[in-house]
Amino acid sequence: MNAHILYENPDWLPPLVAGLEAEGFNVVLHEVWQGAIRLDEPPPEGVWINRMSPSSHTRGHTQSVALMREILAWLEGWGATVINGSAAFRLEVSKLQQDLVLRKHGIRTPRTVGGVGKEALLELAKTFEGPFITKHNQGGKGLGIELFDQMDAFVAHLESPEFDPGPDHVTVLQEYIRPAEGFITRVEIVAGKFLYAMRSQTDEGFELCPSDACQIPKLTESCPVDGSSKFSLSPLVAEDELVQKYIALCEDMGLTLAGIEFVENEAGERYTYDINGTTNYNSAVAREAGKDGMRELARFLKASLR
Repeated sequence: MNAHILYENPDWLPPLVAGLEAEGFNVVLHEVWQGAIRLDEPPPEGVWINRMSPSSHTRGHTQSVALMREILAWLEGWGATVINGSAAFRLEVSKLQQDLVLRKHGIRTPRTVGGVGKEALLELAKTFEGPFITKHNQGGKGLGIELFDQMDAFVAHLESPEFDPGPDHVTVLQEYIRPAEGFITRVEIVAGKFLYAMRSQTDEGFELCPSDACQIPKLTESCPVDGSSKFSLSPLVAEDELVQKYIALCEDMGLTLAGIEFVENEAGERYTYDINGTTNYNSAVAREAGKDGMRELARFLKASLR
């Protein structure tokens, strides 16, 4: 059986390729930053896996997200089996749509708004009573995240050369939830099952990509994060009510692979703020948990495609 991987960042491929090959798949790689789509021709046989990151533009692949949307539509139009297809990808590239879906499933989120243009963003900022953060609507790698507790600082930021509205020019403003113990928690879900949860320390900022490729300074520009000690296994279990809500959301939205993040405040309230369909795993945490996420995905595909 062929496993076709649609990707734009080769640094994230090795664990997935290894997992698929270990389960007997023939892996076929498809670069998604240029190319043709022949709508009148059926796609090659096999399962297709979407590994497109919303941060692809930071690697010079500014057309990749748009191209992936059309490729997924082509695949689904021909009835191909697609992992994290169009419905999942719509969430992957929109923080605003993520918030809507989370609230639909009864999951608490920080107050979240979005806008285009400095005037609109200033008006939105005035509606926050406390600290808030900015982020890119089409996010990834913690891009565009800045914390503000003073309006003057936000105004200065909007007028500065450092202000970046993001690749789709939609900027998100979101209520800031201060972590009670200095970490956020990421829940990994594969094929409708809880894999494990991981804690990520926030004392060095918001760029928290867990991939091993992101932990090696200067090896790659994919994620500007140094060191792996910021990640540790969480005691969260599958039976947790929030985890069960995440699983239901993934099943509803066609997310076969997902990493969903929440933060807990001093009152013990948990706020969910991010859904990662192009999730990556930290090998040290995975070893401690005794789970290989990409191998679990490959096993699921092998069993379901028989």
